[in-house]
Amino acid sequence: MTPIRRALMIVNPAARSAPGAREEATRAFAAAGVTCDVLLTERPGHAAELARANAAGGDAVFTLGGDGTAVEVIGALSESGPPVGVLPGGTGNVIARSLGIPLSVSRAVPALLAGQETRMDLGLLGDGRHFVIGVGVGVDADMIAGASYAMKQRFGFLAYFMSGIGAGIKLNRFRYRITADGALHEGEAVSVLVANLGSILGGLITLGRQIRHDDGVFHVCVFSPSNVLDAFRVFGRMLAGDVSGDRSVTYIAGRQFRVETIPARRAQSDGELLGNTPLDITVLPGAARLLAPRAAPKD
Repeated sequence: MTPIRRALMIVNPAARSAPGAREEATRAFAAAGVTCDVLLTERPGHAAELARANAAGGDAVFTLGGDGTAVEVIGALSESGPPVGVLPGGTGNVIARSLGIPLSVSRAVPALLAGQETRMDLGLLGDGRHFVIGVGVGVDADMIAGASYAMKQRFGFLAYFMSGIGAGIKLNRFRYRITADGALHEGEAVSVLVANLGSILGGLITLGRQIRHDDGVFHVCVFSPSNVLDAFRVFGRMLAGDVSGDRSVTYIAGRQFRVETIPARRAQSDGELLGNTPLDITVLPGAARLLAPRAAPKD
């Protein structure tokens, strides 16, 4: 990888830890001898605009904010580059955790400057937005919706666990119709997740060992527990690292998807709430150019 001498850092000032983290990052770039220009976002979608307009001529673009800010920039630079380094500044920091990026900004900057470029598949939604981690309907979307701004400010990442437990216990079921590469799949579920990563949160939760971030294929994970005991069993196996073979979990692989639900359900993409179903999803193989620490990420 070409040494990074000049970088652009796009900061979401509204992110949970952005104010203090911005100063840490600036000092870390200076200590490494890297010239870093800093731009602040002002509204949703602004990070992508800033990246497209200002990335040319730099060796890398860094994001400091939540996963939403990172995905905007990754999607905007997927065709033109340069590579993107994700610095942890939000509540979940799922992308940073999944890539093994230190959650301390002062450690993350040098780790990425001395790191390597990795290619990941990128998801494209029907409305033109991108995603890296996955798109979900059901429990995980309810978890995102239930973690209020006040909860995230007070409890940080734990706010999602608190909200997720409440959503999981309710077991709100819905009918789904999933078309994957032209084949129709129907059934009933409490959660449907179109996944790009086999594990998330630094390996804490495993969705499926067969799911890889660089194979040009996404897997739809359909979770259909019949009761709370089933739900706890599935969650326990996800924590243990092997949910394959569980009677309440179904996988559907493909490159082109349409996800419909009856009734219509709200959806989330990489921790950001979308509108309601239906959703159209396309895999863009290897389109995301990311910086990662030298220890290669594992799905």
